[in-house]
Amino acid sequence: MILVDSCVLLDLIGGDPVWQPWSARKLAASSLVEDLFVNPIVYAEISARYDKQNEVDRMLAAAGLEFMGVPRQAAFLAARAYRRYRSQGGSRTSLLPDFFIGAHATVLGCSILTRDTRRYTTYFPTVPLIAP
Repeated sequence: MILVDSCVLLDLIGGDPVWQPWSARKLAASSLVEDLFVNPIVYAEISARYDKQNEVDRMLAAAGLEFMGVPRQAAFLAARAYRRYRSQGGSRTSLLPDFFIGAHATVLGCSILTRDTRRYTTYFPTVPLIAP
């Protein structure tokens, strides 16, 4: 399975002139080799671009993406990564979405399709990334 990061989907939704072609290519290629999914964090981030929930669900279905909840083990691991981030001088005072996404992929042993690798490589170095 491959967890698709919101940045990839937002490239498609917004038609980003720089990243949309890469995101579309990688999403299509990844769907040929693995099942693709989003979690509640990605779902929430992309939902900000829509007025109705059924529009989000239709877009995900059209892209061949499933929805999967975050297990407690991943939520705990996200908190551990956040604590490390803060101890290293991180300034955000709430858990970052990347921590939930990275922890979810770690617990499932799956890859993340993303173009934003910075926090994943720092806090979840064992997660395989499909990235530029």
